[in-house]
Amino acid sequence: MTRGKQKIEAQRKNAERNQKAKGSQLEARAVALKVSCPICKAQLANHNQLGDHYSSKHPKEKPPAESS
Repeated sequence: MTRGKQKIEAQRKNAERNQKAKGSQLEARAVALKVSCPICKAQLANHNQLGDHYSSKHPKEKPPAESS
């Protein structure tokens, strides 16, 4: 069993390790979503998903050209 300074340092290290393990999914989501629909502002991962989105949500509109 540790005492004093060792105990405090061990608790601090464990807290840092646990803090890094838990991550915000919002940050990962923001990195993954790169394309957005100009009509309804829905965010999508790639141009193929944008085409599928247009065919299901905006069937009368034509999807924008891929700008890559």
